[in-house]
Amino acid sequence: MASIHKREESKFWWCSFKLPDSKWTLRSTKIIVQGKNMAETQVNREKATRICMDYEQATRDAAQGRLAEGQAREIIGRIYEIANSEKLPQSTVKEYLELWLKSKAVTLAESSLAEYRTAVRELLAHLGDKQTKHMDMITLRDLTAFRDAAAGRVSGTTVNKYVKILGGAWLRAMKDGLLRENPFPRIELASEDRAKRRAFTLDELKRVLAEADAEWRGMILCGFYLGQRIGDIASLTWRSVDFESNTIRFVTQKTKRSMASPIAAPFREYLLGLSASDNPDAPLFPRAASLSGQALSNQFADILAAAKLQKARTHEKNDDGKGRSVERKASRLSFHCLRHTNTSLLHNAGVSAAVAQELVGHDSAEVHRVYAHMEQATLQQAVNKLPDLVTDLPAEKSTAKGAK
Repeated sequence: MASIHKREESKFWWCSFKLPDSKWTLRSTKIIVQGKNMAETQVNREKATRICMDYEQATRDAAQGRLAEGQAREIIGRIYEIANSEKLPQSTVKEYLELWLKSKAVTLAESSLAEYRTAVRELLAHLGDKQTKHMDMITLRDLTAFRDAAAGRVSGTTVNKYVKILGGAWLRAMKDGLLRENPFPRIELASEDRAKRRAFTLDELKRVLAEADAEWRGMILCGFYLGQRIGDIASLTWRSVDFESNTIRFVTQKTKRSMASPIAAPFREYLLGLSASDNPDAPLFPRAASLSGQALSNQFADILAAAKLQKARTHEKNDDGKGRSVERKASRLSFHCLRHTNTSLLHNAGVSAAVAQELVGHDSAEVHRVYAHMEQATLQQAVNKLPDLVTDLPAEKSTAKGAK
């Protein structure tokens, strides 16, 4: 029969009991022998005895093949509650990740939060019924299998983003006392194998503009002259445009940086030609403002395909019999390449690296300290060196490629 004992080198009560293989063992109950007074010392002895009896009961059930997961958790929960005077923190994978996402909604930009939601959704779909298990029931093998399955659907870069995001959730769960370790650091990252982005040539940009409808033309010109990300451009309102100071003001979604971008002369003429809304908070690009970043990227990819600058996306199988489930290769051209184009042209026009970085909003603590009060006139002179893409625009398309 199980029994508790004192050990000279330890301050805890120890439990002696038989393991399922009939061998005797000693395990610490983590209950201190000596209390502050005789009454507390007796209470500690009783706690240690109850824990020891639970150890014994668990090994008996295990020896008879009757120790199911639920029973084991119940026993562990009783031991934890006896030792800590509070219930064992428990949560299923689905419950915990949903609560974790709610906490992230307070600190993340909407674009980043969307990526977190996607990572969680993908993992829960992969786990299936196992998403209703407790966090510590998800093994390294489960998570490695998720990585491998995701690599069959999305790029290596996206897979690694999932691993990084979900690793943060597991780290939080470990700090919350639900896990003893975070297995994600042990997961080998997927091969990214992505093509490097490059700048557009002016001829390519003219071909792209020729395939775009009116709104997409404005988006592309905005990307070219401001050098900003697609989500920031889609979020611009008429209030953002200040013709009096000749600037477009906004806060970047990714870095939360306040920008006051000077408007190049050709782009100013283009904006003056648009029909402004009576509501200053109306989107500059209404259709784009209603779409997600991924949807916008997909539409722009269709425009690139129409301009014969990349292959059209398709659900059909490739020559090797694999369809869209095969790992995708990143295109060398995307909307983000307008940011590269803007920077490259500024450098080629003799604009200093510091001014170019200030214009596109690249984060650099050193540059920011030196040029934090850079004059607007200096920035305006820089953007005026960009070429004119507005004059002699080809006839507009009525609907953007891929728009729905």
